[in-house]
Amino acid sequence: MKLTRRVKEILSWYESDNPGTKANLARILMEGKLGGTGRMVILPVDQGFEHGPARSFAPNPAAYDPHYHFELAIEAGLNAYAAPLGMIEAGAATFAGAIPTILKVNSSNSLSTTKDQAVTGSVADALRLGCSAIGFTIYPSSEYQFEMMEELRELAEEAKSAGLAVVVWSYPRGPMLDKTGETAFDICAYAAHMAALMGAHIIKVKPPMEPVSLDAAKKTYTDRKIDGSNLTARIRHVVQSCFNGRRLVVFSGGEAKGADALLDEARAIHAGGGNGSIVGRNAFQRPKEDALKLLASMIEVYKTKA
Repeated sequence: MKLTRRVKEILSWYESDNPGTKANLARILMEGKLGGTGRMVILPVDQGFEHGPARSFAPNPAAYDPHYHFELAIEAGLNAYAAPLGMIEAGAATFAGAIPTILKVNSSNSLSTTKDQAVTGSVADALRLGCSAIGFTIYPSSEYQFEMMEELRELAEEAKSAGLAVVVWSYPRGPMLDKTGETAFDICAYAAHMAALMGAHIIKVKPPMEPVSLDAAKKTYTDRKIDGSNLTARIRHVVQSCFNGRRLVVFSGGEAKGADALLDEARAIHAGGGNGSIVGRNAFQRPKEDALKLLASMIEVYKTKA
């Protein structure tokens, strides 16, 4: 695998990491139709845990089969496929080496009322299954946020020592935040920065909305004229918050929406310097032909000059 100049530059940002971890980061960055560009489109399929099988897969019954998701990610030419333990185990042999995988090692579910996640996979599982990275969710603002951060610290240390990359889903939620606050401009940037401080190689956050939520931050955002007037500007600030762009940051697709809205969002992410999209339900809930068309269009967005 010959690395591009851009991928070599990105790897140079991770100054403390061993060759194994950098090789796995390179594997993700060099994979698929965006390989070598520093941009990524990743398929995450942890929604069965989070929302239940029918809410996740009934819109496209083929998606009940774990092999379907491997095939979709490979046929679309994506950079990686992320899923919980059972989903990756179900296709590990058939698709060994076919696409980089990210083992999601903690999960929540819709039957719980607490803003927390259980640890459901291990670094040993990720190594056994040939994964390139582990994925872990933290909930900044949750009453359990500090325990989640401590779990992440331990798992990230173990993963890095074994040569794996670390992907962090940083999703603010908890008693301090209403629904608007969870995706507020300042809160998304804060959550992304926390993930960088926790040692994430790749950071996943939701696209930031216009409101500034935290009272203590409002004066700074006003006085320093931090631009949040459009999504491109807000993406740029989130990227800046990830060590001035020295950490990879991708943005979730969220709830089901039309193809035009998703592509407009991707254009704003690209123009704002984001490293790409991590799109689950908006891909696998569509019939495969439609999903492949959508993902191809999204990849073309990220191939253009920002």
